[in-house]
Amino acid sequence: MDRTIPVYILSGFLGSGKTTLLYRLLEYWKNEDMRPAVVMNELGEVNFDGIMVDKSVPMAELLGGCICCSASADLSMELNTLVKKESPDVIVIEATGAANPLDIIDNVTETSLYSNVELKGLITVVDAAHLLQLYREQKGASYRLMQEQIRSASVLILNKTDRVSPEEAEEVNGVLRKWNAFAEIIPAVRCEVDPERLINRTDNSAFVEISESAPETDASASTTMEGLTEALETDVIDINRAAHDHVMAYTHFFKNPINSVEFEAFIKELPADVYRAKGVLTFNDTSGRFLFQYAYRESDFLKINPQGEVTDVAVFIGEHFSSGDLRKKLLKLEGRGFTLPGSVKRSL
Repeated sequence: MDRTIPVYILSGFLGSGKTTLLYRLLEYWKNEDMRPAVVMNELGEVNFDGIMVDKSVPMAELLGGCICCSASADLSMELNTLVKKESPDVIVIEATGAANPLDIIDNVTETSLYSNVELKGLITVVDAAHLLQLYREQKGASYRLMQEQIRSASVLILNKTDRVSPEEAEEVNGVLRKWNAFAEIIPAVRCEVDPERLINRTDNSAFVEISESAPETDASASTTMEGLTEALETDVIDINRAAHDHVMAYTHFFKNPINSVEFEAFIKELPADVYRAKGVLTFNDTSGRFLFQYAYRESDFLKINPQGEVTDVAVFIGEHFSSGDLRKKLLKLEGRGFTLPGSVKRSL
């Protein structure tokens, strides 16, 4: 095989809209008679987003860890396997929202040394309202992680612009330009962007040095991939790698259907430290099964017909919340006692 397969990384904080963008890109590539492949990473034990991906699209799943640290070696292996077994025309990596993109870039470029893949760019999806909130507070590991995701992008999609005022949108644009002077900023609602423009812009973008601790460079010039790789070998990466160590994921497997009204009430009362939740559920007061998504106090339910055997399960992602409290409430919704095993907890 003498052709090089382009690789795109989708980055962005939890609930920013990465998966919506992924679906749009896959549809675009298929309409262009291309064969895309996906590497999908989840902090929890179940790949909910993969349920919605067309079964004709080859997919590698990296579950229960983050590809920028605990699952880093798996990423290289899965990329190499996809290339050899599936021979796709393009590969897209959807990183978990807790991932530091610097380490993923490092991993992909290392893989390109022995496999026919080429990193074309990193697309970061930004939730406009959430970024504005974090920027005004300017504290916490989530704030620092979002900075890195924005700084490392070759293209920025400013998503959910319908949820901010024109004045707030201007402020957010200023923040993005302050943190990344080179990437094109594309405003969007539900990641409705022109895929061709996005891909072309990403392919023509060079990565830039992004660490405040890195050696100073001419701000008018972007660095080469070789320069970025050299930067990735510095101690700055070791510092950044710890940026998401505070993140934890709690996975709950349901034994019984639950009441939809009671579950919605449970979701509304989730602690502020739970940033993201998703799952597949069966309700006892309505027909069918549902994929639910939760991000920053907002939830959404989509009726689905999953293919194959899919367990009722939910994953909750956040910082230092009490998984025990969540488990007790969920078991109560199911009508079960508190001593039965029903969950898997993983700190990252």
